[in-house]
Amino acid sequence: MNSFFGHLNTVLAHKRLVFYHARKIGIPFQGFMHDMSKFSPMEFPAGVKYYAGGKRSPNEIQREKFGYSQAWLHHKGVNKHHFEYWTDYNPKEKCVMPVKMPYKYVLEMLCDRLAASKVYQGKNYTDSHPLEYFQNGKAKRVIHPDTSDAIESLLLMIKDKGEKYTLDYIKHNRKELEKKYNN
Repeated sequence: MNSFFGHLNTVLAHKRLVFYHARKIGIPFQGFMHDMSKFSPMEFPAGVKYYAGGKRSPNEIQREKFGYSQAWLHHKGVNKHHFEYWTDYNPKEKCVMPVKMPYKYVLEMLCDRLAASKVYQGKNYTDSHPLEYFQNGKAKRVIHPDTSDAIESLLLMIKDKGEKYTLDYIKHNRKELEKKYNN
């Protein structure tokens, strides 16, 4: 029963933070709808079963045990704020390749990374944690270069100028940022 409520509280804390950040940048509906699949029969039971006190993702533990995480495969397959969602077969190259994410999902991914870092780091969180996490996996990541550059530049801004500055900047410049990203 502890893992049920522990996992539920972790998911709700994460969702609250995503919603908070999404409201700050002007995408409240995306923030509200964020990660609803975590309550699905494909994801929630695995989250409870592999709950690790809110310090590690249950998906990591399921992946260690089975070589893959069925919950993660479902999650990334239905949530467009994950760059892993944005891959498709390229007939010219004859392989699966990354596709450039729409900017509104890049912004949701930013909110997701901020929230996840805060939840998993707890009182040890600093504005550099989301960037560090992103950079740690960069060499192995299959992500469109434009998408990678866009999220990394926002995470760098958080590290260098702080969360409040960055979220205000995004809110006031979202249309211009999207236009620049789409060119």
